[in-house]
Amino acid sequence: MPSNALERWIGNREQSTDHIDSALVARVAATFGKPCPAPGEPLPPLWHWAFFQNPLPGAQLGGDGHPTRGGFLPPAEDRNRMWAGGRVEFLQSLKVGIKAQRVSTVTDIQEKHGRTGSLLFVTVQHDYSQAGELAIREAQDIVYRQPSPPKLSLDEPMPAAEWSQTVDPDPVLLFRYSAVTFNGHRIHYDWPYVTDTEGYPGLVVHGPLIATLQLQAFCEANPQARPTSMRYRGLRPLIADKPFQTTGRIVDDGIAELTAGNEDGPAHRATVEFKDTEDQESRS
Repeated sequence: MPSNALERWIGNREQSTDHIDSALVARVAATFGKPCPAPGEPLPPLWHWAFFQNPLPGAQLGGDGHPTRGGFLPPAEDRNRMWAGGRVEFLQSLKVGIKAQRVSTVTDIQEKHGRTGSLLFVTVQHDYSQAGELAIREAQDIVYRQPSPPKLSLDEPMPAAEWSQTVDPDPVLLFRYSAVTFNGHRIHYDWPYVTDTEGYPGLVVHGPLIATLQLQAFCEANPQARPTSMRYRGLRPLIADKPFQTTGRIVDDGIAELTAGNEDGPAHRATVEFKDTEDQESRS
């Protein structure tokens, strides 16, 4: 479909209401091996991706496990879907046990051409509110690419780091993250599909999972820091059962650069802006 015909999807909007349910929060906490926040406490950064999922029946899913295209998102048949990156503003924390709303809007659609062929980029803005106040605003960049061999390495070293955590992305972790986020994308759990149909050497680690682990490592290394925004971008896929590192360093006042990757080079990059709560307390 010509790109100008896709412009009518710009402005598409849908609204979802969800309860930040304690039982689901407990499952997310178990997936990450972290303490579970109690009702009324803040939801950790990026855990909101487990909520506001539209529970469509199987008949409304495409061959890749995602909702059939041509509804809220534009049609992109015969292309493989990837989460390319995004930007998140943390205005205030969502609270566990309280109802919240998400308003999603398609804000941009662009056709680009890369080394592997035509790429369709779709940007969706999500506004999350609770008790009538905006808590999180984010933009997600989704790319639909023509089938082609995936790029599995990047010819550059991992950057110097002030902290590092090793992640072993085994199939159980990927399956549990798919389950808590109600993500049906088959590249994360269906070995025959991901290897035979999409040409990866194994199960693909979720982009949102990597971003969450990156931010989690930042928060653990810098407990005095409160993230106010995050920009993240996928450079290449990471494959299950091959360990990778989430690393980072402070590069300026209130700015940190994060990288996820392994001996094959960086795979995801992110920039976090943050406020130092200790400095705020000393000034108050």
